[in-house]
Amino acid sequence: MSSLPRRAKVKVQSVVSKDEFSSFSELSSASEDDKEDSAWEPQKKVPRSRKLPVSKESKPKRVPRVKKNTLQMSDGLAGVAVKEELNSSVAIADADLEDRKNKLDTMQTLKTAKTKRKNSARSPSARRTKKLKVDEETSKASSLESRSNSTETPSTSAMWEGECKKEENEDDFPCSQSPLKKVKTEMCPQGQPVRFLANADNIKEEVEMNWDIVQVLSERASIELWVCANIIRLFNDDNTIPFIIRYRKELINNLDADSLREVRQTLEELRAVAKKAHSTIQKIKKEGKMSECLLKALLNCKTFEELEHVSAPYKTGSKGTKAQRAKQLGLEGAARTLLENPGELNLLSYIRPNVKGLSTLQDIETGVQHILADMVAKDKDTLDFIRKLCQNRYICIQSSLAKVSSKKVNEKDVDKFQLYQNFSCNIRNIQHHQILAINRGENLKILTVKVNISDGVKNEFCRWCIQNRWRPRGFARPELMKILYDSLDDSFKRLIYPLLCREFRAKLTSDAEKESVMMFGRNLRQLLLTSPVPGRTLMGVDPGYKHGCKLAIISPTSQILHTDVVYLHCGQGFREAEKIKRLLLNFNCSTVVIGNGTACRETEAYFADLIMKNYFAPLDVVYCIVSEAGASIYSVSPEANKEMPGLDPNLRSAVSIARRVQDPLAELVKIEPKHIGVGMYQHDVSQTLLKATLDSVVEECVSFVGVDINICSEVLLRHIAGLNANRAKSIIEWREKNGPFINREQLKKVKGLGPKSFQQCAGFIRVNQDYIRTFCSQQTESAGEIQGVAVTSSAGVEVTTEKQGKKRSRTAVSVVLKPNPLDQTCIHPESYDIAMRFLSFIGGTLCEIGKPEMQQKINSFLEKEGIEKIAERLQTTVHTLQVIIDGLSQPESFDFRTDFDKPDFKRSIVCLEDLQVGTVLTGKVENATLFGIFVDIGVGRSGLIPIRNVTEAKLSKTKKRRSLGLGPGERVEVRVLNIDIPRSRITLDLIRVL
Repeated sequence: MSSLPRRAKVKVQSVVSKDEFSSFSELSSASEDDKEDSAWEPQKKVPRSRKLPVSKESKPKRVPRVKKNTLQMSDGLAGVAVKEELNSSVAIADADLEDRKNKLDTMQTLKTAKTKRKNSARSPSARRTKKLKVDEETSKASSLESRSNSTETPSTSAMWEGECKKEENEDDFPCSQSPLKKVKTEMCPQGQPVRFLANADNIKEEVEMNWDIVQVLSERASIELWVCANIIRLFNDDNTIPFIIRYRKELINNLDADSLREVRQTLEELRAVAKKAHSTIQKIKKEGKMSECLLKALLNCKTFEELEHVSAPYKTGSKGTKAQRAKQLGLEGAARTLLENPGELNLLSYIRPNVKGLSTLQDIETGVQHILADMVAKDKDTLDFIRKLCQNRYICIQSSLAKVSSKKVNEKDVDKFQLYQNFSCNIRNIQHHQILAINRGENLKILTVKVNISDGVKNEFCRWCIQNRWRPRGFARPELMKILYDSLDDSFKRLIYPLLCREFRAKLTSDAEKESVMMFGRNLRQLLLTSPVPGRTLMGVDPGYKHGCKLAIISPTSQILHTDVVYLHCGQGFREAEKIKRLLLNFNCSTVVIGNGTACRETEAYFADLIMKNYFAPLDVVYCIVSEAGASIYSVSPEANKEMPGLDPNLRSAVSIARRVQDPLAELVKIEPKHIGVGMYQHDVSQTLLKATLDSVVEECVSFVGVDINICSEVLLRHIAGLNANRAKSIIEWREKNGPFINREQLKKVKGLGPKSFQQCAGFIRVNQDYIRTFCSQQTESAGEIQGVAVTSSAGVEVTTEKQGKKRSRTAVSVVLKPNPLDQTCIHPESYDIAMRFLSFIGGTLCEIGKPEMQQKINSFLEKEGIEKIAERLQTTVHTLQVIIDGLSQPESFDFRTDFDKPDFKRSIVCLEDLQVGTVLTGKVENATLFGIFVDIGVGRSGLIPIRNVTEAKLSKTKKRRSLGLGPGERVEVRVLNIDIPRSRITLDLIRVL
């Protein structure tokens, strides 16, 4: 705690300075505060008096006056505000800068209020629900305007303290933003800011339920409340996962991308449940069947299964439940009397001989029993008890061969499920891949599946109900107690047991699908981040028999030098060898890349034989095998046709195979992720979830590697965080029309790229300084003048003129074309001011970025001061400072993929028959599943390492993983345990990761 400022030790509330408060709110999209408040406002369509704030009634009166001021100020300062929004992550302690910043904040707030008021007028139905939001925006803007002339804003701690006192009357709470950056890193290093925990439930969802979304999300994701609250706010503000992971890490307590993705999926599920619950409520209300008890039950639902259970009897076309039919006969009163005052109940008085269902005493008892069973099955406390009881008892899932198999079922398919034809396992111990296999067998009508709950659970449940929850309030005659016992038994067997089975199966399936998708995502990430092999001329070979092997030779810059077709497996192998040798010598190519499709084994043997005979001398030729999954699909796509017009689709496949080794990321992003084929049960899982996850992983990989804005393709650019197909197209069009980008600031001039998009993508886009100096020297100053000079403004540009655009709200700002060396680093433009101050601290200059001298200066300064003290002096966070240090230290052409595994180049081949038990081999991971790891050991058939043989002790200590899985591309040393030649199966044991 020694690094804390003095005032933090005196008073906790004052830890956060005004500069820290501005660091997050200013750098999100324009007027983030207002956006958040409006996004979290509860929907007023289903008003409940306990949710409405008290103090908002007086706010709408100030709207007319603020509207005038809005117009006046927006004319005066709009041009400045548009381009200077993302200047720095921490305000500099300078009075003039503070004054300007306050004005900009005021302008953005006023502008947002004006826009929201305009939007709210578009649809009459939206006016009523958005009126309070707009009034709040304009009221807040007015208060900001009145303070805009002062050079100092009130400290965050003062605002915090005042708002905490008025918390009961205020609907919007200012703690919903970045003051917590400082709170977490300094006041509470372990990541538990007390203030925020107490008020985490201030997040308002569009659809209100009887449960708090932050609390439920925290329980399901096993993450602290304050982290969940921050994550919800970040996603509400349209922040992307790569941006959050790199530039907002302290707000999420250092979560990794996979965890953040899981939280987002859980959040979307909860919101979908809430949305469906409210649509169900509206539907039932229209039919006039809504009751207070039913409304409460629907608003308590947290899963789709619960919602289905409660709403099933009220669906259109439903004939109604047994309980509903009994209620229509007027027996509900009898059921309630049995519980509340059984001494006065006389069932004989309900007999009506001419009415079906009331003609005999037995009919009446049956009707009362059905009503009581329904009441028990829909009672929240009862369901909570039975669920808790099941958590501590043995519950198993069983599968067996279906008695009546469909005629369409193939015998081979039945054999595939041999393991599950008489299978039983505790639901707490069953593996995810087993659940997916059982589900697939059930869908194919090969297996029947059931969940087995022991009789002891039912007996204890009935005993608890009689003694506690459903105990009659007076003495009940034996015949009435028999009705109650029968009701509990009927409720459990007919209603509660099927509900529990559905819940257990749904939970197991959901978890298995998520894990399968996450495994797919991890494999895809590993594949995309395979180390590139730059600087080589490569020959790509797409193997084939009848139609020949397609060849493509590409240059070190991925240009197509030559394409051809050779027929290696039609008796012409020797003659074709001369052609291959001539091509390799002519283009000085010594690396052959073979696709792993049809005829791969024979083609590999052909090249291995020639290499062993030293046929290609003086070249030392090596080859590698690469996955060609998706290559054929890509070769006939419009994208490939645009990139390689006039080239035969078969030859395009050979080009794609070669480029997958040269730059795997740039080539594989052109293919739809699910076609890459590194997953498990991918056709059995939710396709929506799969696509969203894989697209997110691709975005994460491309963003973290970064792209050179002046040479990258449109396909690669569209996967950068904050960009999409349209924005990427606009950037390419701008580049073709205006020439190369000189600095990141020019991105703001691209049509369709607003402040939010710029904020999300800027840190992942690079501007290569050598490229700029070489090709744009006429537009820049000399290199000696550029380097070593402090940047005039934090973004490295100077606003010179304003040009009024066609739209009133859009201004085009001309900028001096001045390169900024920081644009080639991973440092975000919002942190340029801090980077420049850090450089002045260590005595470094911009021309030293990425050089050993810079590394020495940084290391010596860190040893002297310590990173926490430096961050405190710079008024920033440790995470932000670490990003700056990394950006200044890394060489100009730094690519973190070089730490990953390269393709395995070979000169010879081994056959399956040559293997022996105990042989130690090296291989490359091809695919990872939940039951084992498939490894290519160069014998034409992948071996399997069972998951039980992958232990933590065998994994590399340098590669920290969330799970004990290995990813595609990793090189491993294995031992052969078993060889099954008839079934072509090889079982391996992992020795170590290379």
